[in-house]
Amino acid sequence: MNVLSTQDLRNLLRKREIAPVYLLFGPETHQRNLAAQHISDIALKDAQLRDFNETEVSLNSQDIVEAVAAAEQLPMMGSRRVVRVTDVAVTTNVQVCNIKEKDEPALERYLKDPADSTVLIFVADEIDKRLRVAKLMIENSVAVEFTRLSEPELIQFARDKIRDAGSTADEKTVRQIVSLVGNDLRKLSIEIEKLSVAAHPDALITFDIVNDLVPASRELTNFELTDHLLENRPVRALQVLKERLDDGAEPLMILGLIGSNFHKLLLAKELMNEGVPRGEVTRSLRLPYRKQEPFLALARKTDREKFAEILKRIARTDLAIKTSKGTPRMQIEALVCELASMH
Repeated sequence: MNVLSTQDLRNLLRKREIAPVYLLFGPETHQRNLAAQHISDIALKDAQLRDFNETEVSLNSQDIVEAVAAAEQLPMMGSRRVVRVTDVAVTTNVQVCNIKEKDEPALERYLKDPADSTVLIFVADEIDKRLRVAKLMIENSVAVEFTRLSEPELIQFARDKIRDAGSTADEKTVRQIVSLVGNDLRKLSIEIEKLSVAAHPDALITFDIVNDLVPASRELTNFELTDHLLENRPVRALQVLKERLDDGAEPLMILGLIGSNFHKLLLAKELMNEGVPRGEVTRSLRLPYRKQEPFLALARKTDREKFAEILKRIARTDLAIKTSKGTPRMQIEALVCELASMH
């Protein structure tokens, strides 16, 4: 099965090479949806009646036979029509899979002999490549998998968006934006647009502006890992860590986020011990409402000495990674095992 990368697709589209069938799938939905729109724009560039020659079929409410029927229609007063089939799910979960076995022959007939005047775009939320219908779709289309961006790719994406918005930011600030927002490209784009507006008139996005305006969604997502560490759940902690590392996150970035959470927990404990009102504590730490109670509960029940020891061990691991003592992944995995076993 020949599955292309997003860069492969970009190269083809730069040449204005349009195929009769596309299968766009993978977890990076923002880029996937933009690619579907870009293909449509190229295919219908000279269309006079675009509204009549662009059809969307959702498999949440319609079936694949209706999508095939739409693809077989001739364009109106033009050379091409585009049919975009969304919410496609090909999976072993029968409750989720929406291309049924009884409808596969109609799909196969079309894919083997697609209409010359139609560009058929499947936008899939889930594709299990082991299944027959998935193989059929991949083998008879330009199939492109949209994977999550790695940490360096996210940072480059943020740099490009800042430049495109007419703003500037130093490397530390760019990394802070990514560390707070995470790998949701749509949200990252929105936050950078917001920061660029706030940076007027000099168009300089500063570290302080970022910390004031960007909610720490990614940092608090890592609270789950922090919780497993403090509750002595090493297996679950390692599972969460593996998911983040396999998703392309850099060990040093994860270490920084874990350290940030523990600093916040320690600060919350000290503020509460000093009698600072809850509302003031949550505001100073910028905690979203749904995270406030579990965060503060964990701060209350954990000894200050344990927080201090954990932060020392995090600092040692940070130094070890920066001085190349073992691979960064090995170092952070060893740290997670160590912290989750502390009593």
